[in-house]
Amino acid sequence: MQDQESAVILDELRRLRAAVERLAGPAPAENDWTAADCFVWAPARQHLQPVSRPNRIDIGLIQGVDHVRDILVDNTLRFARGLPANNVLLWGARGMGKSSLVKSVHALAARETGTALKLVEVHREDIATLPVLMDILKAGPAPVIVFCDDLSFDHDDTSYKSLKAALDGGVEGRPDNVLLYATSNRRHLLPRDMMENEQSTAINPSEAVEEKVSLSDRFGLWLGFYKCSQADYLAMIDGYAAHYGLAEDPGKLHADALEWATTRGARSGRVAWQFIQDLAGRLGMPLAR
Repeated sequence: MQDQESAVILDELRRLRAAVERLAGPAPAENDWTAADCFVWAPARQHLQPVSRPNRIDIGLIQGVDHVRDILVDNTLRFARGLPANNVLLWGARGMGKSSLVKSVHALAARETGTALKLVEVHREDIATLPVLMDILKAGPAPVIVFCDDLSFDHDDTSYKSLKAALDGGVEGRPDNVLLYATSNRRHLLPRDMMENEQSTAINPSEAVEEKVSLSDRFGLWLGFYKCSQADYLAMIDGYAAHYGLAEDPGKLHADALEWATTRGARSGRVAWQFIQDLAGRLGMPLAR
């Protein structure tokens, strides 16, 4: 009888333990810094997920943004060497290589400095968990670029406050081994009508607008990307075609590329890459990246 009662109690204890573990959530993961150079932040388990094959291209293939490219390279090289550097906001026209440039510059800086420079991507919906990520990164053995792609905030979205705290670091200050790079189509990250609404309903309108605009101000570097010219667009096409060995008559290549851009209603690095993918497919050639 006692054995039966003991078995019942043990079973109840196991169920209670399982219920508590479900409420507590998954245990934090062990992060292996040597697993890769690029990671994706998974906040549920406080895990840096290694990316074995990052989606990036050679920096020489990014055309039409030479000035901002050189500024970003210089800033990243200084950071990788342990010298002072700034957080960076890359903003402007869509499809002009903002996120591609960040990933390519990271690879270039790691290669040229010989350091274990890491890139950690944070998804837009996980911005609120940045303080937790910072605690993990500051104890890490390597310099880290935290990368937020296509960053913007909508109405009633207060997660931008977590980004402000991460940029300035609060009382502790931003960790010396961490920089933040973000890309956005908006220079001020928040919609204009949101700022105007804050201005119209606030007791002190100027203070309300200052609160919103101050987010962008916390990036030391603003790098603007603008729509490319036809010459820059064709230079992108030529660069891709040469790099991937896509043999095509130059005149026909340019004519087809311009027609492609016309059907898309835009000229940009993204449109150029989409044309190259179509061309490679028609020629029956793979594009090894």
